[in-house]
Amino acid sequence: MSDKPSSLPLSRRQTLGLIAVSAGGVFLPGIALAQQASLYAGLALFESGAGVCAITPEATEGPFYFDPKLERADITEGKAGVALNLRLQVVDAGCRPLAGARVDIWHCDAQGHYSGYPGQGDGQDVDTSGQSFLRGWQKTDDRGIVSFATIYPGWYRGRTTHIHFKVFPNDNSVMTGQLFFPDGLSEQIFTTVAPYTDRSGKRDTSNARDGIARRAGPLSQAALREVADAYQALMIVAVKAD
Repeated sequence: MSDKPSSLPLSRRQTLGLIAVSAGGVFLPGIALAQQASLYAGLALFESGAGVCAITPEATEGPFYFDPKLERADITEGKAGVALNLRLQVVDAGCRPLAGARVDIWHCDAQGHYSGYPGQGDGQDVDTSGQSFLRGWQKTDDRGIVSFATIYPGWYRGRTTHIHFKVFPNDNSVMTGQLFFPDGLSEQIFTTVAPYTDRSGKRDTSNARDGIARRAGPLSQAALREVADAYQALMIVAVKAD
């Protein structure tokens, strides 16, 4: 099996029609493609001087976090899957970008396995101890933005598709959250694209059935668009900065 990221399963028009959402999770089915492209340009998902930004809901860290001490933009480590560019913009409650904030992300591979832990998989017999794939951290630039090259996450029993993140606005505070994806796109990828199709069993949990996703709400839904040979996931993370 090639480790090269898989090509996109949908056409540009099909993709935008399926997953066009705003940062707040509002579907925009009638908006023109040019307007959608403008909406996402430069990750400017809020208007200048928009006032108070809604604080992004925190979500459970989960059992698979560790700090691999890897400051890097590409976290794939050769893992195969649909290429994904994740861009997060960290802002404060006044919608002002926070420069120099540390952002950690981690997520499972196409088979639903995290790096660094034993006892995973449907048979609880997969051990990835000592590995660090699909993990890393960066610091935000002057616009409050970080960008990671990764793959579209897979799934594991009891959870919908998601990416974990931690934001450290400074040395004294941390915000822990999860980012979620449109169910329609996840289902399309998992049922038509290798290596997601290589696993047995069927995805058992949608966003609506995932308690963590329901509690996090629409502010934790990523906005998706197609760029070149990858998907791009965009989300604003508004934090309480001391």
